This record gives sequence, C-alpha cells and structure tokens, in this order.
Amino acid sequence: MVEKITTYRFERLDQTLSQLNSEDCVIMAGGTDVMVLHKSGRGVPLKFPKPLVFIDHLSELKQVYQNHNDLHIGACCTYSELLEERLIPVPLKDAIKTIAAPAIRNRGTLGGNICNASPAGDTLPLLYVYNAKLVLRSINGDRVVAISDFIQGPRRVGRHQNEILAEIILPSVLEEGAHVVFEKVGNRNADAIAKVGFAGYIRINTDRIDDVRLCVGAVGPTMVRSINIEKMLVGKTIPLADADIAQVVAAFSKIIRPIDDQRSTAAYRKTVALNLLRNFLSMKQYQPN
Repeated sequence: MVEKITTYRFERLDQTLSQLNSEDCVIMAGGTDVMVLHKSGRGVPLKFPKPLVFIDHLSELKQVYQNHNDLHIGACCTYSELLEERLIPVPLKDAIKTIAAPAIRNRGTLGGNICNASPAGDTLPLLYVYNAKLVLRSINGDRVVAISDFIQGPRRVGRHQNEILAEIILPSVLEEGAHVVFEKVGNRNADAIAKVGFAGYIRINTDRIDDVRLCVGAVGPTMVRSINIEKMLVGKTIPLADADIAQVVAAFSKIIRPIDDQRSTAAYRKTVALNLLRNFLSMKQYQPN
C-alpha cells in the first residue's frame, strides 16, 4: 500500500510562511535535489518524513531586479529563466549552462542549489566570490546572512524551520570594472556533477589589484575560500610576479582537502584546483566583463 503524503500549495507567500511557522515541512521548489534525496530505490515510492510544501509557483520568489548596483534574484527562479534574464551576469549564465540537461534547468532553481549545500554545487563558487547575501523570510520578517555563513556543511544549512530562502542578493555585481572567471571540470561540459569548480574575481585600478576573491568547490565539505590569502594579493601589480603566485598557490594547497569518490580521486582534484588557481593568477591582462 502506498503511503500517503500530506502536501500544501498555497497561493500566497504569507500563507506558506504561516504554515511553516506551525508545522515542520519539506520545502519543494524544482524538486531536482529533493526527489533524489528521498528516493528509496527502483520501483519503490518516495518516502518523505514530513509534509511537503510547494513554493515554485509563488511570484514573490521569482523576481529579478536591480537596486542601485545590487542584483536581487528570487530564489525560485529556474536556471532556464535566469538564462533569459538580461540582468544576470555572463559568468553566472556560463555556470548555469553547465548544469545538467535542459529538462533539469527548466525545473531546478538557484535557491535550491544553495539550500542543497552540495560541496560540488555548480553555482556556489561564483556566489561566494560575488559575496552573495541571502534573504531568509519568515512571519517574523527578513533575516539577511552571508552565503558562507548559511552553508555549514554537506546538505547542512542555517535555515530555521519557519524560514524560506526568498532572495539572493549579489552586492555591487552590476558595477563596472571587475573581471570574473568560472571554471567547471567534469566528465562532460554539462549533465555532469563537478569534479572541481573554480571562480575568480579581480578588480584592478590602473595596474594594481584593488580586490581579489578566489573560491574552489568540490575540494572540501564546503566551498574553500580564504580572505586572509586574498589579502596577500591586494596592492600587487599586474602581471603578478611568479613568487606572488607561488605563495598564494602554496597557501591554498594547505586548505584544500578533497576526497576520493566515484567521480574522481583526491589527488586529481587537488592538482586541477591548484592549476585553475594558478592559471587565473597568471593572466597578463584582465578584461572587465
């Protein structure tokens, strides 16, 4: 006998938040991660430990707009919708194009990629170097947290039971002058889980570095980024000296701790991650996106 599942699908966000405040539920947006997480095997019905609440249809969670130079992205915007949105930065679109197949991109959401908190999450290295902030909404109002504080480990996030991830804010992302690179290494260009993900951000004033951000994915339990290492490059002249590059690569080598799994080996991941970092830092000239 198939076990019954309690589900909710409210027409407004406030109704959804009220339900979450009174009952612990599994939140369902695109479902591309939730369905896999709760599968029980071939031919076996899915089992959910809690009631389901659907949010993918809520218009309040699907808006994309500009506020000064900040970009606000609704958490339930699908990847396909973001590819068509003119405000979305090209590097983020490039990352989205590497995610799965069109059918998955038609369902999967940016908020879901964040809340799934996979160490191999395709968009996460970019969101880290964009210094993304997350708006968590409940009946008590909004709470804004940095993405690096929200993601606490594999499939572990700092969301309260009564909260929904409502928006992703990319601060100052629409300002001119930053150069951003995204790289994903997998078995194929798309429809493959990342073996290694890398994102680099650099802003230069004349020939000196004003700001630099470096993040590597799939080489630790969360994204690997170090503000202290980044500070080593601020004020340096472009092109960087070989000694400066070697110092940063050596520092990252100490904090990258990949694992062996069915997709790759730890040794391969570490080698590729450091090569991607070295290549980014070795550029003789950076062209603003």
